[in-house]
Amino acid sequence: MSNIDNIQLNTGNQQEPGVHPIKKTRVLKLAGLEPLVINPDSNFINIGERTNVAGSKKFLRLIKEENYEEALEIARHQVEGGAQIIDINMDDGLIDGKQAMIRFLNLVMAEPDIARVPIMIDSSKWEIIEAGLQLVQGKCIVNSISLKEGEQEFIRQARLIRLYGAAVIIMAFDEVGQADNFERRIEIAKRSYDILVNKISFPPEDIIFDLNIFPVATGMEEHRKNSVDFFKATTWVRKNLPFCNVSGGVSNVSFSFRGNTPVREAMHSVFLYHAIQAGMNMGIVNPALLEVYDDIPKELLERVEDVILNRKADATESLLDFAETVVGKAKENKADDSWRQDPLQERITRALVKGIDQYIVADVEEARLAVTKPIEVIEGHLMKGMNVVGDLFGSGKMFLPQVVKSARVMKKAVAYLLPYIEEDKGSKSQSAGKILMATVKGDVHDIGKNIVSVVLACNNYEIIDLGVMVPPEKIIQNAIEQQVDVIGLSGLITPSLDEMVHLAREMERQGFRIPLLIGGATTSKAHTAVKIDTQYSAAVVHVNDASRAVTVLGDLLQKDSAEDYKAFVKNDYSSFREKFLNRGKLKEYLSLEEARKNKFQIDWDASEIIKPNKLGVEVISEMDLHLLEEFIDWTPFFRTWDLHGKYPEILSDEIVGEQASELFDDARSMLKKIFKEKLLKAKAVFGLFPANSINNDDIEVTAHYKNSGIADKKEEEKHLIFRTLRQQSKKRQGIPNIALADFLAPKESGITDYMGCFCVTAGFGTNELAEKYEKTHDDYNAIMVKALADRLAEAFAEYLHKEVRTKYWGYAAKEQLSNVNLIKEEYIGIRPAPGYPACPDHTEKLTIWELLDVDKQIGVKLTDSLAMFPAASVSGYYFAHPEARYFGLGKITEDQVVDYARRKQIDLNEARKWLAPNIAEE
Repeated sequence: MSNIDNIQLNTGNQQEPGVHPIKKTRVLKLAGLEPLVINPDSNFINIGERTNVAGSKKFLRLIKEENYEEALEIARHQVEGGAQIIDINMDDGLIDGKQAMIRFLNLVMAEPDIARVPIMIDSSKWEIIEAGLQLVQGKCIVNSISLKEGEQEFIRQARLIRLYGAAVIIMAFDEVGQADNFERRIEIAKRSYDILVNKISFPPEDIIFDLNIFPVATGMEEHRKNSVDFFKATTWVRKNLPFCNVSGGVSNVSFSFRGNTPVREAMHSVFLYHAIQAGMNMGIVNPALLEVYDDIPKELLERVEDVILNRKADATESLLDFAETVVGKAKENKADDSWRQDPLQERITRALVKGIDQYIVADVEEARLAVTKPIEVIEGHLMKGMNVVGDLFGSGKMFLPQVVKSARVMKKAVAYLLPYIEEDKGSKSQSAGKILMATVKGDVHDIGKNIVSVVLACNNYEIIDLGVMVPPEKIIQNAIEQQVDVIGLSGLITPSLDEMVHLAREMERQGFRIPLLIGGATTSKAHTAVKIDTQYSAAVVHVNDASRAVTVLGDLLQKDSAEDYKAFVKNDYSSFREKFLNRGKLKEYLSLEEARKNKFQIDWDASEIIKPNKLGVEVISEMDLHLLEEFIDWTPFFRTWDLHGKYPEILSDEIVGEQASELFDDARSMLKKIFKEKLLKAKAVFGLFPANSINNDDIEVTAHYKNSGIADKKEEEKHLIFRTLRQQSKKRQGIPNIALADFLAPKESGITDYMGCFCVTAGFGTNELAEKYEKTHDDYNAIMVKALADRLAEAFAEYLHKEVRTKYWGYAAKEQLSNVNLIKEEYIGIRPAPGYPACPDHTEKLTIWELLDVDKQIGVKLTDSLAMFPAASVSGYYFAHPEARYFGLGKITEDQVVDYARRKQIDLNEARKWLAPNIAEE
């Protein structure tokens, strides 16, 4: 391998057209308040990424909570820890990325000890990047741009970056896809360099190439050369593209060994050693997962280098075998039964904390024989152990998956004791409180509710779980009959919010005074304060995660201080409501007519409309689940378990990495069982149809039922209308007010366009399997099954969209994207779904169901609130135009609500009900 100095000797002979010759002294000069000069003699430049919402769970939480002062401390800590550049990223679906970037950078710029280092403005959205460029002082780095959207957009962005005086990271990505071999890397790098330097005179020293670091030792033949190709491409770039720099994320290389920290550390060190030799001079490296190269044991070093440098055909197998002997997680998990010699209480506590159920019945029986009444074992031995679990969870030393395992042990112990307790009629357990839990009417999602129930049960609360789709009268009746202390409501879809409002109003009418807890994915403090709290004079509290539920209940039911806490919550929500409503009034909105005049414009005469290879409806009656595994997006899976972080980085996270890795191993074991025993069944129905936009915001679809598979409809042609909604918030000059209809050619253009619809499910068998685990008191695996079914359904949607793009429709026949790129939605076209930001009206599902005959074809049904059942189901649309994009509708005004009700031919109040979360406050 050549070192950097040798590489630099071969550069410096090219010339920019029309400008002065490139001088050999040109180096990358960055600056915050202080300069950072990166020359051939510089050491490797380490970039800190803890101020990236995708890379730091804590930073994301702080930004969501608008706790910018504490978020600043993370930036300060990085600089104090030696980061020479800090990467700032605000790309998250639940925050306003642009406003967050502006606010945070303004604060950073006011802190000299942070602002002294250069800033890397990191976003996939150009408007956020440009907002950052307008704020930073000194010379920053933009992360990133690429040829993905073509040369025209690439040049436009690069010119603006040069105008702002920034350096730029160029991703090895073009219109075809991500570079994954040596030839593609250098092809894209050369093309990018030529455009930047020769066409627009971009300073070559301000170009930083990210040449894509991919995993090795995956067991796949095509991945063996990933590292070597990166090294070769790096050397080629540094030799042939004068004065540019090379960066990358080193942790990517070791994903195959997640969970084995010693091997990962060695792989990072070996890769970095050779990458620096090849010419990589900057990048993101986690110092906590980096071994000193010279300190790596000889045998491990040899095997790791065999893999990294692709020196032997059996390198992967050799490293895998050797990895099992390396001291690390595997050794820590080795069975050690010495604790069985400890006193009884310590054994029971350890079993609960560690989630070990192997010996719990024997220990509980020993405890039962030592007490007067069997109930004393629960109130004494078991609750002492669970109190330890609660303390550890509350202090952040245990995580949700571990607590659920603890509950499994607890339930097994209690189940063993129940017959003895029933014999002793005088026994009565004292719980901390009786909590009624229910997913509201029309909603079928219960994973979050079940997790909260388990956590509360671990803290000695008695749980009455009414299940899903529970009507308000049943909740009220059970609350009265069971004399519960608190009612907890859960909901995932937006119509559930109205159900909660209705229930609160009815509880007020009937004179209830018990507290009401609100939780679920669509719920928020804002909705709770503005819509629910105003309907119920007793306490209403929004709970956003399982760990907070314990604290909130403790405060609500603490006899001495409960009234003070309830008063505090009422005042807090009143203050929050006032600020929220005032904030809403500051926003400006266009009339619907004005918004339509500012619609998203596409040059249809210049657009290439691809006719689908196969029109009509297709059905997949049973999907091979094995094919979906590679399409799984694991990040939301960890979020379900209250472990926040981006996969696969979360597996090596300093705080939750070990627990995330253990959870991931359990998930993959469960997946293997599901695949092998065919425990879940997946189905799909989808269709591609001629379609055009009509009347500005509507879409007319022409369905030809010949050979479509829909019974008794041979030659029928039918026209169905999808209604879309248009953004109405006032935009700055040049920014359109978008509706989904804008992405289809208008009917009056005379152009025949096309769109698709789909519904997939992986949920058949989920409830039966979960109930099987619940009967054995195994909540952990019951929740795991539902979480995996959700992931498989989303994976199915991703898989099917790819099949449509490349085969059934065929407009992207040459697409070659990795799963990482698919998750980032780096494909042409979109698949928005009713009930989500671009089209929040759930009633549009009814048209999909009519068009595809979903219920009859694959058995997926819609509830009264238009939730899909089974819950692990996904439905939506397909749009193919290259300019189609995801967007959020935001708030709309009354004139659009009235117009929408007229177009759909429904009652105005019905329209207001379904659109309520998106209607701007007057």
